[in-house]
Amino acid sequence: MITIANTNISRNHKPFIIAEMSGNHNQSLERALEIVEAAARAGAHAIKLQTYTADTMTIDLDEREFHISDPGNLWTGTSLYKLYGEAYTPWEWHKPIFERAHELGIIAFSTPFDDTAVDFLENLNVPCYKIASFENTDLPLIRRVAATGKPLIISTGMATVAELGETVQTARDSGCKDLILLKCTSTYPSTPENSNILTIPHLRDLFRCEVGLSDHTMGTAVSVASVALGATVIEKHFTLRRADGGVDSTFSMEPEEMKLLVSETEKVWQALGQISYGPTEAEKKSLQFRRSLYVVKDLKIGDVLTRENIRAIRPGFGMSTKYLEHLMGKKVKQDVKRGTALDWSLF
Repeated sequence: MITIANTNISRNHKPFIIAEMSGNHNQSLERALEIVEAAARAGAHAIKLQTYTADTMTIDLDEREFHISDPGNLWTGTSLYKLYGEAYTPWEWHKPIFERAHELGIIAFSTPFDDTAVDFLENLNVPCYKIASFENTDLPLIRRVAATGKPLIISTGMATVAELGETVQTARDSGCKDLILLKCTSTYPSTPENSNILTIPHLRDLFRCEVGLSDHTMGTAVSVASVALGATVIEKHFTLRRADGGVDSTFSMEPEEMKLLVSETEKVWQALGQISYGPTEAEKKSLQFRRSLYVVKDLKIGDVLTRENIRAIRPGFGMSTKYLEHLMGKKVKQDVKRGTALDWSLF
């Protein structure tokens, strides 16, 4: 079990739901605070930011590999520097955003992208950290974050098993005791077909840690299914309205969808229960509706039991139906009224 700000994360607790704000604030602090409030109302357990600037992410160059030109990319036509300049969360906003989250009773934390971001977030006393998929092989960054000793959530997008092994070992060797790995497909949006959530239980077995899903698909289905496979953490990008636009808006959840995600994942978690056979406590009253053996015609002492005078019917207060053949030809030792449940004392 992992505890983050007094919230327990394990298969014995309902799924931990993270609303990822990313750049959906559209460069408005007022909107950012509204997103925090909407996430809290929807039942999310945490709100997550990303802590970087355009200059800590890349250089100001709009040519060659610094220009996004992939036709299938949401951000085609701009440069990396301009994209990060549009999407970043101003660092002076972090404190008021975190304070609003604290007031509303939800956890606030962030994804740092370099040492300066870690130092900044440490000054804000964040309760945990997230490593993004694109940084999951950045071992110096992972060492720095792990050295804080705080719980660490790492998205596994694109990483091979060998790379993850190195990442996990680095985190643990550097002081991380509480680790969560999130299955992630680093496409935006993702599709169910490329989600491969059967990886989730394998991640748990392989690295002996809590596991979850960073889900970029539309809707709730993939996240809900992942809980059935053992996911204890679900992360989803979150916005007030997709129609408002923003760098991540097209694959982000709206408040009513987040509310549904919270309730549906909790229902699935409740349904998992444990390996169980035989009647549950709630089912015991239903045992009476099983079939059992009853006398269906009045019998006089000495009458022989036949298929005409005893039958397997509901309710279930008589002898088990498995004794039907065994009872054929036996004689009753007393008068028996129609509707009497058979038991061994009658013959």
